[in-house]
Amino acid sequence: MDLLNSTDYLLNVSTLIRNSIHIPTSASKMTVVLLLLTSSIIGTITNGFYLWVLKFKMRKTVNTLLYFHLILSYFISTLFLPFLAISHLQDDHWSFGMATCKMVYGILYTGMFASVFFLSAISVDRYLLTLHPVWSQLHRTPHWASSIILGVWISATALSIPYMVFRETHDDHKGMVTCQNNYAISTNWESKKMQTLRQWIHVACFSSRFLLSFLLPFFIITFCYERVAKKMKARGLFKSNKPFKVMMTAIISFFVCWMPYHVYQGLILTKNKSQFFQLTLILTMITISFNTLFSPTLYLFIGENFRKVFKKSVLNLFELTFNEDSSTERTQNLNSEGYI
Repeated sequence: MDLLNSTDYLLNVSTLIRNSIHIPTSASKMTVVLLLLTSSIIGTITNGFYLWVLKFKMRKTVNTLLYFHLILSYFISTLFLPFLAISHLQDDHWSFGMATCKMVYGILYTGMFASVFFLSAISVDRYLLTLHPVWSQLHRTPHWASSIILGVWISATALSIPYMVFRETHDDHKGMVTCQNNYAISTNWESKKMQTLRQWIHVACFSSRFLLSFLLPFFIITFCYERVAKKMKARGLFKSNKPFKVMMTAIISFFVCWMPYHVYQGLILTKNKSQFFQLTLILTMITISFNTLFSPTLYLFIGENFRKVFKKSVLNLFELTFNEDSSTERTQNLNSEGYI
């Protein structure tokens, strides 16, 4: 989520945008702010409800555990998007203090890494289940899944720590305080030597993030689903094109949702000051919003049983809300369990 790296660059670009970009700055700003706030509000409600269904209405299986933590990574991120929206609305002025600056961006990075790692873990799980059924029957247990989940959260947290360390508030002594990446961890912001060091560290961070949070997960997801599709086709398990379409949708949605973000980060790194930068920012916010709001729905509703349990849960919630005398039978249906 950078916006994560963008605040230290957007200020330098804002004057140029006002003078040379044909898109009105105020319109661009409001578009980004509205997308962030909409993602936060709707994403918190929908992802929170998905978590409730997965936790309390479905059996504890490898699938439900992996999907629960995938949705949890989205849910955590949506809680902190209002901080970015408020800051962007104020021309990237940060009014929440140093500790909040580090915490917000540290959590957003953790959520980003965790979400792509869980998507990779789910694709590997599908691969093992399809191509190594005997091994899966012996070892693929909720306890095994819990170990994978713990490893993902530890890895995501460890990878986010450098970004939390680098994040600092910077006062320009003209009333503007920004939450920026200080890659050199130096108070001497104007030194040429420090600026060169910052640039090299910035390149290293961008390269590692692109590799670990996009290129490698995209390769894993594509490889696993491609092998699964071939195996299912060879076994004659494709009675229709639906499973293939689902796998292709998962691959394409991952690419479409995350590629604009990394292009945007590359433009920040190269200090690109063209109209393309602003357009990429808006596109990034659109795809991030789509990823936050619709990716959980896409992955969860692949499962027939989740749809059934979800519908029962929604119906029972309405009944409990509008009819205090709901029957015992309906209450039992609310507590029914099923697989994804």
